[in-house]
Amino acid sequence: MTTLFSSYPLGGLTLPNRVVMAPMTRVRAAAGGLATPSMAAYYAQRATAGLIVSEGVQPSAIGQSNPGTPGLHTDEQVAAWRPVTSAVHTNGGRIFAQIMHGGRVSHPDTTGMRPVGPSAVAATGDVFTPSGPQPAPTPRALDTAEVPEHARSYARAARHAVEAGFDGVELHGANGYLISQFLSSNANLRTDRYGGPVANRIRFAVEAAAATVDAVGGARTGIRLSPGGEFWGVRESEVRELYTALLAELAPLGLAYVHLEATADEDVLLTLRRAWPGTLVVNPVVPMGPKQTGRDDADHWLWLGADLISFGRAFISNPDLVERLRAGLPIAPVDEATYYQGGDAGYLTYPAHPYAA
Repeated sequence: MTTLFSSYPLGGLTLPNRVVMAPMTRVRAAAGGLATPSMAAYYAQRATAGLIVSEGVQPSAIGQSNPGTPGLHTDEQVAAWRPVTSAVHTNGGRIFAQIMHGGRVSHPDTTGMRPVGPSAVAATGDVFTPSGPQPAPTPRALDTAEVPEHARSYARAARHAVEAGFDGVELHGANGYLISQFLSSNANLRTDRYGGPVANRIRFAVEAAAATVDAVGGARTGIRLSPGGEFWGVRESEVRELYTALLAELAPLGLAYVHLEATADEDVLLTLRRAWPGTLVVNPVVPMGPKQTGRDDADHWLWLGADLISFGRAFISNPDLVERLRAGLPIAPVDEATYYQGGDAGYLTYPAHPYAA
């Protein structure tokens, strides 16, 4: 009988359990987008997860969304990540890098450049900048000839990730960032081959995934999606048709997995489970909601056909989350004030449960 603690083959890896640490921005990188010793300790503490997916890592300077986030587009960044991946592997873990291009969710004060997007439509809300939250600026709409270069930026970052010792990469196609913006029907107002009907709106996501597979192989490539999600003001028309079409185009690429957030009705997600022939990771709880994923949520989605279950905030405050779930121990609450404040407090200071095996 399959349980959360059954092993699972993923590409060339064998996961000892079906618990995935979801990607979560923690803005602890050093100047220049460099990973740090504290980041190595943070991920190594959580190496009992079947798979760790790192925080979002920008694939280019213009792809950076938030200040204090790490990159994978310079040799110095690659070198800085090696102690992180080594620490995870030394502790017996496996780690993918999440490649995240912010697109319009950025600010010139963060990158020194005007953000880009599918169309000149600003995101909803304030974005983080070095001087604090500021209204999201109107991005510059990418010319048709520029779009493939941004798709290829995911592949270049994936090569750097493998050089840095990551076991693979996850393309961030969710939560209102660049891939999600192209999928959107209100952030993407293009009239060229990247906009309009479903077949055009999925094109950027497919090109980014195909380029990444060409660079590092399908077994090392996953993608995260948030069907129907409304992060940063994105809207999607024809959600079921949009994502069914996207999965049909992705299936021949032989991806390691698709990672779905539970941002659509359960019947839509079940349609996508049936449409996807490969490994499915489900994140049962909407990232911006108040609830943390628990054992009941995980068991529910395993019963519905998910292969792996990702946990987000619970991993922040419970470095030994797998052991707590296995033993039925309490899940410690997280201090939201320390999500993005920097430093080791609320980062490396959550203790393991004394009775966790």
